[in-house]
Amino acid sequence: MIPIESIDLFRNLSGVELDALRRIVQEKFYPAGREIFREGDPADGVYIVKSGRVALAGTVGPMQRRVLMEIGPGEIFGETAVLEMRPRSTYAIALENTAVYLLPRGELLHFIERSPGLALVLLQKFSQRMREFNRRYIEEIVQTEQLAIIGRFARAIVHDLKNPLTVISLSAEQACAPNTSPQQRTEALNRIRKQVEYIRALVEEILEFSSGTGSEMKLTPTNYAQFIAETISELQQQTTLKSTRLTLANAPPPITLLIDPQRLRRVFVNLVSNAMDAMREGGVITFRFNLEPDGLITEIEDTGPGIPPQIMDKLFHALVTHGKEHGTGLGLSICKQIVERHGGQIWARNKPEGGAIFAFKLPMPEKLNPQLQNELQKPSPVKKTN
Repeated sequence: MIPIESIDLFRNLSGVELDALRRIVQEKFYPAGREIFREGDPADGVYIVKSGRVALAGTVGPMQRRVLMEIGPGEIFGETAVLEMRPRSTYAIALENTAVYLLPRGELLHFIERSPGLALVLLQKFSQRMREFNRRYIEEIVQTEQLAIIGRFARAIVHDLKNPLTVISLSAEQACAPNTSPQQRTEALNRIRKQVEYIRALVEEILEFSSGTGSEMKLTPTNYAQFIAETISELQQQTTLKSTRLTLANAPPPITLLIDPQRLRRVFVNLVSNAMDAMREGGVITFRFNLEPDGLITEIEDTGPGIPPQIMDKLFHALVTHGKEHGTGLGLSICKQIVERHGGQIWARNKPEGGAIFAFKLPMPEKLNPQLQNELQKPSPVKKTN
């Protein structure tokens, strides 16, 4: 039990003021679990815990309460509604058998008019309470957002694992079939080996993205035409299952680029997977290549509905998605990271007739392609006119 004169709020009151306060204060008792007041109740006064403990709770969803804070002997509650002259904004529940002092609203306001010092202390307590509520609220928001991000990351990982696991399953069935030839069995085992490697790389990329630090890029001189041929061969294992056809608008140039083949292949996998998600009934994905003096542009075009305008400006942000049953947009964010770490740029646009085009540009080292660079640098011939 704590006497009223020992409470911080009244510690600086004179003897006369304390006597006046004792005449208006009421004592109330609440058994454990009993509501002292409810959200929306009229503000009947300010409460002070004499003994026991009280939980202040707020509504955070339909029929769901969240404890905002717990207070003990000597602490006040319910002052916000009195000062604002508005209904209660929280619930107050006795956590154990609890005795409280109640300062009725009308009498308290008259008392404050005669005691400016009490008014100042009460406002200080109100400010402290608001600071505490804000701190708790921010902590709750951060925790909720962190849990949501973890869930969305998990869904993204599951989404990205589906395709390689399907290829592994089908290839394993083919390898184990009694009528499979030795060559077919070897090809199936190679597909399984590549998909296992892809899964390992995927896990590394997720860890790399979530940690915010990139592992070392293994840039090696690579024939881009050969790289594209191998990549499309692997992609066809996935696209055939979803009635999607891959085509080349023009042949990839047989130039040498400094790339990390494993990382760059993930860009193609992510972009093609997104295109297949957009083309629910199947469709065509077209690859197009355009050489420029300072680099090579690769375009991946689909026959889907196009990119929704509301996400176009944040398309490559992490955890952005729209209208998909799975995925979080993490794949495009990883694409951006990989391309930029190659010294390139990535962008997207919609076609007027429908569908989307994702494009990325990779730098072309002059020392690896000196003859080609000379050809690209030459001015175009000017036609003579009569």
